[in-house]
Amino acid sequence: MSMGSTSAHNEGVGRRNLIKRSAALGLLTIPTMSFLSACATGGGGTDKETKAPGGEKSEKNPLGVKQGAPLEAFIFKGGLGDQYAKDAEADYKATYGAEVKHTGTQQVGPKLTPRFAGGNPPDVIDNSGADHLNMNQLSTQGQLQDLTVLLDAASMDDPAKKVRDTIHPSTIEKGKHGDKFDVLYYAFTIYGTWYSQKLLDDKGWAYPKSLDEMVKLCGEIKKAGIAPWTYPGKYPYYVHFNLFAQIAKIGGMEKWIAIDNLEPNAWTSNDAVKEVVEHYEELAAKKYFLEGSQGLTHIQSQTAWNKGKAVFLPNGSWVENESAPTTPKDFGMAVGALFDGTGDKMPHGTLRGEPSEPYIVASKGKNPAGGMELLRIMLSKKHAQNFATKVKSLTCVMDATEGMALSPGLASASKVFGEAGDNLISLQLQEWYPALTDEKIGGLTGQLLTGELKAADWIKKTQAEADKVAKDDSVTKFKRSA
Repeated sequence: MSMGSTSAHNEGVGRRNLIKRSAALGLLTIPTMSFLSACATGGGGTDKETKAPGGEKSEKNPLGVKQGAPLEAFIFKGGLGDQYAKDAEADYKATYGAEVKHTGTQQVGPKLTPRFAGGNPPDVIDNSGADHLNMNQLSTQGQLQDLTVLLDAASMDDPAKKVRDTIHPSTIEKGKHGDKFDVLYYAFTIYGTWYSQKLLDDKGWAYPKSLDEMVKLCGEIKKAGIAPWTYPGKYPYYVHFNLFAQIAKIGGMEKWIAIDNLEPNAWTSNDAVKEVVEHYEELAAKKYFLEGSQGLTHIQSQTAWNKGKAVFLPNGSWVENESAPTTPKDFGMAVGALFDGTGDKMPHGTLRGEPSEPYIVASKGKNPAGGMELLRIMLSKKHAQNFATKVKSLTCVMDATEGMALSPGLASASKVFGEAGDNLISLQLQEWYPALTDEKIGGLTGQLLTGELKAADWIKKTQAEADKVAKDDSVTKFKRSA
C-alpha cells in the first residue's frame, strides 16, 4: 500500500483516502458459505459514451472486442503489486493479437486527472492508493462505463453462467453509484484486529471476546512488558477499520446506515458510538498503545508488531502480503472478529468484510469493450487463483480458491469469515466521503488515541464535521437502505 506522508494533524493529499488504498488491497472472499477467491476529478463531460469500434460478438467474445484493438491499463502498484494484472493482460494480448500498454503506479489521480479532463483516459484503471481518482465525481460526469454489460456477459469458465452469477452479490451492490453499476471491486477484504497466534499461545493469552475482556487482557500484556496495541499514527483512520465496524455491531446496521446517510444526530444519538469511543479513550488513558505510535507510518507500525513490540494491530487482510518482508516464519498471523459490547444488535463473531480494490473502465476511452474484457479475464477462476497465489489475497469470485493451500493470515481470515456466516458488516462512509472520514475524523481519532481529546468531544466534533458535509452542496450525496 502506498501512503502519503502527512502527520496526524496535517491532513492533506496523503491521507485523502487511505481506505481506497486500503480497501484497495483487499483480500478475502465470501460465501456460498465457502471462501471466495481472492476480490478524479475529471473535466466536465456529457453522459454520452464514446462508441469505440467494436468486433463481432460471439460465445467466446460476448463483449464484441475488436481483434487487434490496443488496450491501455493503469494499475495501482501498492501492497498487491501489479504482476497479477500483467498476467491477465498477457491473456488479452494472446487472445486478441493486440498490444497492451501497462502502467504500474502509486499516483493514479495525479497522472490521470488531466487525461480525463482532456478526453483521453486509459481504458481500464485500478483506482487505488492515497492519490486515487474521485469516482463519485467521475460517475456523476458520465466518465465511467456502465459495467452492467460485463455482469450480463458469459463467464470465462462456464458460458452458461453470467459473470454476475460467479461473483458475490455484495460486489454488485458496492459498485453502484445510484442505480448505475460502474465500479468493479475485484478483491474482498476482511478488516479486524490482527495478532500473532504464536505470541498469544506462548504467553497463555486468549483472544478477547468482549471490549471488557480486551481491557483486562491489555493490563496483563502491559505487565508483561509488551505494548497491547500499535497503529499508524500518521494515518490514524486505520483505527476506523475497527472502530466504525464496532459501532455497527453494537448499535446495529440501521443506526450505522443513518451515519452513512449523514442524517442529523446520527453520531450523537447512538449509544454504541459513546460505548466504543469511550473504550478507545480508556485504552489511551491507560497507555495501552505502543509509545511513539502516533508518529508511525503503516509500514513502521506493522514492523513493530512483527517484532513483538505490540500484540494487536487494526488492519485489513492485505497486511499479510504487505508486511511479509518483516514477518517471522513462525509468527502465525491471525485476525479476530469484532468484540462484544453492551446489548449488541449483532451476535458474537460478527465481522467486517466487504468488496475492495476498485476497477473502473473509462466510458470515453478508446477501447471500453477491451477494458471490460480484461476484467472478465481477471474474473476467471484461473486469474482469481493467480491473484491468491501471487499476493496472498482473494477476490470476489466465489469458490475460486476452494482446495488451495492458504497462508496463515488468509487461513485465519477464512476461519472467522466462515464463523461469521451472514453477520458481515459493510460500511460506505469511507468510500463515499473520504475527506470526512480520513482527514477530518481521522485527525480527531489521532487526538483521541494520544489522550488529547476526550470521547465526548470526539463525538461532538465528529457530528459537526458530518453535518458540514451534509450541508455542502458541492459534495455529491449517496443513500443506502441496507
